[in-house]
Amino acid sequence: MPWPEAARPSEPGIPDPLVARLRAAGCVFAEDEARLLREAAGDDVTRLEAFVQRRTGGEPLEYVIGWAEFGDLRIRVAPGVFVPRRRSELLAREAAALARSTTGGHAVVVDLCCGTGAVGALVAHTAPGIELYAADIDPVAVEVARLNIAPFGGQASAGDLFAALPNEIRGRVDIMTANAPYVPSEAIALMPPEARDYEPLVALDGGEDGLSIQRRVAEGAGEWLAGGGWLLIETSRHQSRATAEMIVDAGFTARIVRDPEIGGTVVVGQTMKGAP
Repeated sequence: MPWPEAARPSEPGIPDPLVARLRAAGCVFAEDEARLLREAAGDDVTRLEAFVQRRTGGEPLEYVIGWAEFGDLRIRVAPGVFVPRRRSELLAREAAALARSTTGGHAVVVDLCCGTGAVGALVAHTAPGIELYAADIDPVAVEVARLNIAPFGGQASAGDLFAALPNEIRGRVDIMTANAPYVPSEAIALMPPEARDYEPLVALDGGEDGLSIQRRVAEGAGEWLAGGGWLLIETSRHQSRATAEMIVDAGFTARIVRDPEIGGTVVVGQTMKGAP
């Protein structure tokens, strides 16, 4: 069966019609997206056309192909679940470094507001041997997270922040990460359409100042962490000072870590007991 014009693979010196369609729809990385869509569709041109229509209609690429690249992992993604961003790799990287430095190499790690479980999965991948728990208020996200962290022996549960965690880990968590929503409510309308129109509001809206969920995390984390335990919260560059201040107010030391290359900002807090 001949390839439809829009699905035809590109040839040297000849413009790729699929790339042109994607670029016309506003896809900045049209060449990369064309390659990924073709890989996902295989030899099924009807499937490819359906994929292209979904993408040019504004649906996130990750929803269309079913996965997102995160670190060196492919993380399963499903429609209606927050898509992991590359900037969150900083959160996973900092947590993994702390996990590897934990005495005996065995750390209890909690991925709070886990979404797809990408952060927890990457921590477990780069710091083998951790005891991993993930939690999110969205039961759809939790089902996806279970698939992503299962290879690492992780457990995922649904509930409002700490209410989702098993009571037996209270007071013995070494590292807690939180990619809580931090977009101010009034700024949601300014987000790219593929985020505001497709991703769940509960994963984006951080309240009036963008810090309401972070505040609850900082205030409640202490009773779950072991002495000298770590709390890592992803935030934005311009909110980082406020995030650090709320962590200090909750009884932690705090430092701000940034990675300009990927646009990541993380506030790293440690309980006073055992702090250096």
